[in-house]
Amino acid sequence: MSSSSNLAGAIALISLGVVLALAGCSSKKTQGVGDLSSANPAGMGETGSGKSSLEQMQQGSLGQGQSGPLTDIHFGYNEYTIEPQDGSILKGNASWLQKNSSSRVQVEGHCDDRGSEEYNIALGAKRAQAAKDYLVTLGIPGSRISTISYGKELPLCTEHDESCWAQNRRDHFVVNQ
Repeated sequence: MSSSSNLAGAIALISLGVVLALAGCSSKKTQGVGDLSSANPAGMGETGSGKSSLEQMQQGSLGQGQSGPLTDIHFGYNEYTIEPQDGSILKGNASWLQKNSSSRVQVEGHCDDRGSEEYNIALGAKRAQAAKDYLVTLGIPGSRISTISYGKELPLCTEHDESCWAQNRRDHFVVNQ
């Protein structure tokens, strides 16, 4: 292999890394936790809402059971497509959102700890967007749904086996009034 093809390959890899890093940063800047707090400028009234994974981690309760009215969905390894069993879960989540029309939801995309940080941020963003798109097809206005990717930063389980990784490959739904 010539040195010019090695250089071209290296440039392509660096470019891919930059694109993935920017995609992850873009998601955090435009759809971060702060976006939902601005939906509640008085800082009051999160009645009956589930806590975000970040709040749960800060309180030491992450992975100790789900809170909130909406149910998480899970993904296969390196996947972000909505599986049929998760479609029924999303229909239940959409039904709740239709009954609570003033509520907004943030979809958190999470990944297992395999792969680079940049890759998992991008994959988590795709998972969150897939759930948002599905909810929109069920009649929930996109303006009520925001997304964020935590990549592999907030795992529910820290063991290195398939059952643990499967728990971490998820979308978590956080309701804000």
